[in-house]
Amino acid sequence: MPDTQTLIAQAYSAFNARDIDGAMTLMSDNVSWPKASEGGRVVGKEEIRAYWTRQWLEFDPHVEPLEVIEKEGSTTKVKVHQLVKSLGGEVLSDSEVWHVYTITDGLIERMDLIDSEITAVWQK
Repeated sequence: MPDTQTLIAQAYSAFNARDIDGAMTLMSDNVSWPKASEGGRVVGKEEIRAYWTRQWLEFDPHVEPLEVIEKEGSTTKVKVHQLVKSLGGEVLSDSEVWHVYTITDGLIERMDLIDSEITAVWQK
């Protein structure tokens, strides 16, 4: 079972390589994931697979972890550089955002997005 830092690095690497199967091995069966580009959430590996597949047909996201902060319990906060391009290569978004993971028994159980206001409170 990988440590949290390794788990996070492997998850982003698999996502950026479009290796859905590799990413799924790092998640629990009932993983809950935000649909950032569509709104709402998906639950379960197959729903995430379908969401990511749709997403990658519309645009080209690349997400690199910059900082990983493990909190007490099962929560890990990850600051990422997120670059989203159109399929033609035009930059649609270039920003730093925070992802918050719940990790249980060495697997990703949940991922949430947080905005800068929440981040300021959460860091205290």
